[in-house]
Amino acid sequence: MAESAIFVWEGTDKQGKKSKGEISSSNPAIAKAELRRQGIVATKVRKKTAGLSLGGGGSIKPADIALFTRQMATMMRAGVPLVQAFEIVADGVDKAKVADLIRAVRNDVSGGSSFAGALRRHPVIFNELFCNLVDAGEQSGSLETMLDRIATYQEKTETLKGKVRKAMTYPIAVLVIALIVSGILLIKVVPQFQEVFAGFGADLPAFTLMVIGFSEFAQAYWFVIALGIAGAISGLIFVHKRSKPFRESLDKMLLKVPVAGNIIEKSSIARFARTLSTTFAAGVPLVDALNSVAGAAGNSVYVNAIYQVRDDVSTGQQLNFSMKTTGVFPNMVIQMVAIGEEAGALDDMLDKSAAYYEEQVDNAVDNLTALMEPMIMAVLGVLVGGLIIAMYLPIFQLGAVVGN
Repeated sequence: MAESAIFVWEGTDKQGKKSKGEISSSNPAIAKAELRRQGIVATKVRKKTAGLSLGGGGSIKPADIALFTRQMATMMRAGVPLVQAFEIVADGVDKAKVADLIRAVRNDVSGGSSFAGALRRHPVIFNELFCNLVDAGEQSGSLETMLDRIATYQEKTETLKGKVRKAMTYPIAVLVIALIVSGILLIKVVPQFQEVFAGFGADLPAFTLMVIGFSEFAQAYWFVIALGIAGAISGLIFVHKRSKPFRESLDKMLLKVPVAGNIIEKSSIARFARTLSTTFAAGVPLVDALNSVAGAAGNSVYVNAIYQVRDDVSTGQQLNFSMKTTGVFPNMVIQMVAIGEEAGALDDMLDKSAAYYEEQVDNAVDNLTALMEPMIMAVLGVLVGGLIIAMYLPIFQLGAVVGN
């Protein structure tokens, strides 16, 4: 099956008004056919290259969409009509791109499209889960309640992602800075000491000779080293995007990393429980809900496990039993799901499970940060302090010889 891409289109809607938007499709011909089905005559359809086709003023982030959803829920709960709510929210937004997006959705809705239909014209920003939940809210006549539920889901999801990013970014950033400082010392500072040592007329300590050897290598091949590191990182990113087996192998490996693997595992379980709770409470059928849940899991191991659960559930198995057969879900979550299925309160039990694992991730991130700080200081001490000691060691030895 051909891989889907995002296409930017321009055309006229059912009322003959000029309109534009985005659509996900495998090729332009299918995109045009889908637009015709929606009552749109497309005059231009081109593959989206980079960025958003909505004015300037900063990129649109998930946090911006979460805020937009929360504001729309608040407006509708206050009794403000949908189109007017769009106008009020757009006027109060600081980012020009977000305001343009809201106005584009408002124009589509005022032109006769459903809220979910208008959102589906921007698939890069509003994923299938978001659109399906809004659609369910419109169909059931509880759009304001659904928007509130979506906003809560997005806020908690973004908070969880932020905690995981914090856990991974902090130590990497410090180590990168340490390597850069060490590189500068080897290329710029050590050669100055080397010139001084040349006039000593005595043998240098082995440690100093080793550092000088590293310095000479770095001076001769620093460009090759930098190019190699950049190439390796770019290659990993490229292979990660293109190769599914590589992504799955990397995700399996990450789950086995001490401390960090535990955070990734708990965050995937929290996302699973939170997303399934939100979709199931919205009235989405369980099999369809599991499709959306798989896309939000964040780790290939859990994505594959959720698809296996979906296939088992579609044949009539209970959710808790199918989860148990995958071997990746903890017993507590399985038991909570079993209780929820028996009591007819699956969404409530999943919500409690999500809250528990989100708290576990929060505590694990705090523990990791506390653990990493002394470890990072030790690494910095070894890298930078070791270079300094290697350079001053011959001077100390010379002073001892002179003193005797």
